[in-house]
Amino acid sequence: MSDSEQSAPGETTCLSRQPILDSQRDLFGYELSLWTSGRAVAEHSQENTAMLVCAAYAELGVRSALGRHKAFLRIDPVFLQDDAIEALPAEGVVLQLAFESAPDGASLERCRVLRERRYLLALAAYNGLDERSSPFLSMVHFIRIDVRGKDVRQLLELAGPLARLPIGLLAHGVETSDDFARARDAGFRFFQGYFFARPEIVSGRRLTASQISLIRLINLTAHDTDSTRIEEAFKRDPALAVKLLAIVNSVAYCASRRIGSLRQAIQVLGYRQLRRWLYLLLLTPNGKAADVSRTPLLQMAALRARMMELLIDRVIPGDTALAGQAVITGLMSMMPAALGLPAKEIFDLILLEREIVAALKSRAGLLGRMLALIECYDAEDATGCARILAGFAGLDRNLLNASLIDALRWINAEI
Repeated sequence: MSDSEQSAPGETTCLSRQPILDSQRDLFGYELSLWTSGRAVAEHSQENTAMLVCAAYAELGVRSALGRHKAFLRIDPVFLQDDAIEALPAEGVVLQLAFESAPDGASLERCRVLRERRYLLALAAYNGLDERSSPFLSMVHFIRIDVRGKDVRQLLELAGPLARLPIGLLAHGVETSDDFARARDAGFRFFQGYFFARPEIVSGRRLTASQISLIRLINLTAHDTDSTRIEEAFKRDPALAVKLLAIVNSVAYCASRRIGSLRQAIQVLGYRQLRRWLYLLLLTPNGKAADVSRTPLLQMAALRARMMELLIDRVIPGDTALAGQAVITGLMSMMPAALGLPAKEIFDLILLEREIVAALKSRAGLLGRMLALIECYDAEDATGCARILAGFAGLDRNLLNASLIDALRWINAEI
């Protein structure tokens, strides 16, 4: 029996998800891929696709975890003919066709059949109209173009001939806001990359009044301040008070009675949940309420927080205080990107426990090592993941994958 036959995909590989956004910067879906043992699994091999289908859908339950978001899966010419494709839910996936040469008649016929069965198709690595791409134009719903190193003129040359077709152009390799603006101006409607998590960091940037109110409340709850002072702080920000009443009056928090006062709302929610909610609001643009499952930066922060909470519980079960610190550490790790401020200035503004500060500043302590692990996982750094995992008894890449899926499912179901 070969090594690959001895091991299940989830035990030997890590699942990577790269976000795909629409022109409003709302989350549309994820491209899913696999990486293992310090190297990426061959992108366009039948083995890679089969492993991805097995790991993501059979073992990990990605379909339910992603909710309304699409999963973009790479499909090579060999696997395109495999009946296993039709075990995938047509409403949940986009099949990315990875062809390096002109398609044959059998491939084109298979694409027609899949399209008739309501599967969405995408053509990857488009470099202009040629014998490879032209036969697919009447079949695909998306075309993916690598925008790295291309100026507006080059992007317009690629996108222009496709402008009148009912095809969504997907810009791949978008890493900065400038990349996003350049591709959007050239007619792209979908964007792939982590640019939303890397905005410009400016020392001394002014915070909005809403952000200042949120920081004041976070600091009050951090010291278990008397609820009267917290209530007064909410009264000074009517918009925030309305948000609090709305969330606490939801079925998720109070199924048996309606809440009619700020004091009741604070008591029902509790300081711990209140503080988490305030951190999430602070991560949203201008402190405005947002749908976590649709906002990429907010989802990345919530995913980190939830994954750290789950993994810490595996390392030290039942330590609710440590689990709570793990949540705040995960949320705070994205705060510089959300506020556009250097981490040092944020630490001066927000009161945090010493263990959290040490984790964020120097990746020190248990929380720091766990955050470093999650960061390696996000960056698809298999070597870094393996090195850090070796220091945690009871954790492996399979648990990392499972915690990601659990966190995605939690976000779609609870927030």
